[in-house]
Amino acid sequence: MGHSSAMGGFADRAGRARFADRADGGRRLAARLADADLAEPLVLGLPRGGVPVAYEVAAALGAPLDVFVARKVGAPTQPELGIGAIAEGDGVVADTSALAALGLSPRHFDELVAAERRELDDRVRRYRGSRSLPGLGGHDVVLVDDGLATGLTAEVALRALAARRPRRLVLAVPTCAPSAARRLEAVADEVVSVLAPAHFQAVGQWYEDFAQTTDEEVLSLLARAGTAVGPPAGAPVVTPVVGAVRIPLDGGALDGDLVVPQPATGLVVFAHGSGSSRHSPRNRAVATRLGDRGLATLLVDLLTSPEEAEDLRTRRLRFDIGLLAERLVAVADWCRVQPTVGPLALGLFGASTGAAAALVAATRRPGDVAAVVSRGGRPDLAGGLLAAVAAPTLLVVGSDDHTVVDLNRQALARLGGERALEVVAGATHLFEEPGALDAVARLAGDWFVRHLGPATPGP
Repeated sequence: MGHSSAMGGFADRAGRARFADRADGGRRLAARLADADLAEPLVLGLPRGGVPVAYEVAAALGAPLDVFVARKVGAPTQPELGIGAIAEGDGVVADTSALAALGLSPRHFDELVAAERRELDDRVRRYRGSRSLPGLGGHDVVLVDDGLATGLTAEVALRALAARRPRRLVLAVPTCAPSAARRLEAVADEVVSVLAPAHFQAVGQWYEDFAQTTDEEVLSLLARAGTAVGPPAGAPVVTPVVGAVRIPLDGGALDGDLVVPQPATGLVVFAHGSGSSRHSPRNRAVATRLGDRGLATLLVDLLTSPEEAEDLRTRRLRFDIGLLAERLVAVADWCRVQPTVGPLALGLFGASTGAAAALVAATRRPGDVAAVVSRGGRPDLAGGLLAAVAAPTLLVVGSDDHTVVDLNRQALARLGGERALEVVAGATHLFEEPGALDAVARLAGDWFVRHLGPATPGP
């Protein structure tokens, strides 16, 4: 047993001190696990925040992905203060010092546990349906979360998993408090992290983007990994075609994630100017909702891996609209010759500078692109080509994203063809407010269903 962390604690071996987002944390954690000599690995993510990390780890290891549900038990008047944790089955741990400091009796703690247990059971049904957790015997199980502060939730999960007798039990996180890692060495066979800073205060401080992970994203990632949620008893089983794809370019390739419901009535390609489309939690959440309405989705990076690394340093390529549009045209051309999606009407969903790239691409493939939706985008960056856009275009912005609202209104007046602007009340640029992203998904779904073909009615 032991704790393996990157050298120095504050930075990984490449000298990077923070993670861009959970997906970046997962990729860097996977690199730490590459030499772990795992036998028949099975990756389990702790929902919700641990699942985007676990998805990247499972993909790198070529291992199955599933969830293992555990929940913090919060103090009655301070729910964010963890005084214990519970896990699937009967797993429970308590922070006895916290209970004593708050004057909570064992009976009161049991009542709090019972309330959290009901929510935990609901989440198990939501994420796994009627499907059982796979057997762990003979597997090296890698339990993944987005970080460890107190480690209570990870501890209860580890103890519950250890009772299922896996061959080996590894806890893997991008960042952790060294004290929590040392304590959990007694429960796990190994604790692996990328960053273990001595002055650790909170998990979120080690991420540039630590937006809350949604249930929709968890379900989308499980679907993309081929982990199907079991249907209710008696329900028909409809299995989507899911897979990672590589789209060849001269001198490189673009990576994407394709989900095709059966049957599919259209295809929506997602484009994000920073090259992070595959890993954007907001795009994944919208893609899941579009899939529910019978639309195939392709989340694709418009930059190659070396270009994305350069863009993280310079922030230059994300504003190269010509390059991004050229890549999006290459993606559209690739889709046209794929038997699973080639016959489907094509829509483009652009966020940030990817919206401008989508509009420019629509002018270059006017016979192929049937509709465009922009989420918090910069359509103005398409410049003089706006008037040449023939595809029906919907611009969606948040009412509190004032500068972008003005830019979208100006772009709307210059667009050719059918166009519309929808302003989501109370939303800011990233649509992080309650219900804001749901509104985006509904508006986008309605637009694409209308212009790509019939599908399941939205909620």
